[in-house]
Amino acid sequence: MLPKEKSKYKKNGNDLAFLFFRHSRVIGAVMVVLFTLFMVFEKKDDFTSASYVLPSFEGKSYMDRGDYIYSSRVGSTSGKTSRVKAAMVVLVRDKDLYSLVDAIKQVEDRFNKNFNYDWVFLSEALFSDDFKEVTTALVSGKTKYGLIPESQWSYPEWIDQKRAAAVREEMRKAEIIFGDMESYRHMCRYESGFFYRHPELEEYDYYWRIEPDIKLHCDINYDIFRFMKDNGKKYGFTISIHEYVSTIMTLWNTTKEFMAEHPEHIHENNMLDFISDDGGESYNNCHFWSNFEIGDLNFWRGEAYSAYFDHLDKAGGFFYERWGDAPVHSIAAALLLDRNEIHHFNDLGYFHNPFHQCPIDDVVRFENRCGCDPALDFTWKDFSCGVQFYTVNELKKPDGWVGHVG
Repeated sequence: MLPKEKSKYKKNGNDLAFLFFRHSRVIGAVMVVLFTLFMVFEKKDDFTSASYVLPSFEGKSYMDRGDYIYSSRVGSTSGKTSRVKAAMVVLVRDKDLYSLVDAIKQVEDRFNKNFNYDWVFLSEALFSDDFKEVTTALVSGKTKYGLIPESQWSYPEWIDQKRAAAVREEMRKAEIIFGDMESYRHMCRYESGFFYRHPELEEYDYYWRIEPDIKLHCDINYDIFRFMKDNGKKYGFTISIHEYVSTIMTLWNTTKEFMAEHPEHIHENNMLDFISDDGGESYNNCHFWSNFEIGDLNFWRGEAYSAYFDHLDKAGGFFYERWGDAPVHSIAAALLLDRNEIHHFNDLGYFHNPFHQCPIDDVVRFENRCGCDPALDFTWKDFSCGVQFYTVNELKKPDGWVGHVG
């Protein structure tokens, strides 16, 4: 080979090396892509098997054995799908708007977006336009805004206001929760005896009480009001608890007076054994936590409950002590209703500070996309009355409930 030809090939060889070096990164990237595609197609089954599929729980829940009504499976026994006359009811002040917003979204997202029930907001003061605009924008049903009459948010003529003020001061010194709050007492009296009489609620038969800052942990995929109507339920709850004795010192004696005067109003299949451990001699302080309650408005409007509230109101315990609407409603439901008309919504996840209801049954929790820790469930704890409710009604408790006691 001539020297000139050697020089030409040498130069071309350097050019080839240079080009290879210059494009080596591109070539390497292409090789990585080809290798990855090869692995994907060759190992497709391995990648698929890495995903987790929730096992079937069909037939594995204690609720599948017919021991207790599991509302989200029973649904409407009549087969009807039309809405009933019902609404969400909120007793709230204008200033609480943005602590209420999340609660509304919880109820709408977990339940009402599928059913479009109305919302009724009640207050002792007028709502602002801002409150009305924000709440109306958040809900799927209609909104109504009711002003509470002054006569229902003030002292009745038979109350000694100086005595009532002295009681509040004593409770303040004793550090009794809400003991010194005047407005709290008006609220409890109003919830006990007046909310269901408001003109904005006249067209409805059922209500769901909602409060600011509550949370719903689980989806509610059935019409909860239709369930109440079709299954003959008049009072529904999630959390039950013992009341503070110091707030209701004379409530039970006043109730016993009513029972003696009006035996015709006490239901023959009542649930006295839920609220008393000694046949009615004393009150064990068990009550349904009324920050969540779903009920029949016509029960409160009826003759029996009206007579009971009037008897309590004349006794003055809403102001001379600190009677809450929760024990008042609970005692009334236990005495005036058939025990079968009271329902524990065991499939609902609910939170009101500081207590949770979180279904401990896996089926309930997974089927309803509950976002809560069952270890926090209050239903079976010592201070709860959940065990009492299930025991006196001879209801099957969920598997593993004992592990949640304490």
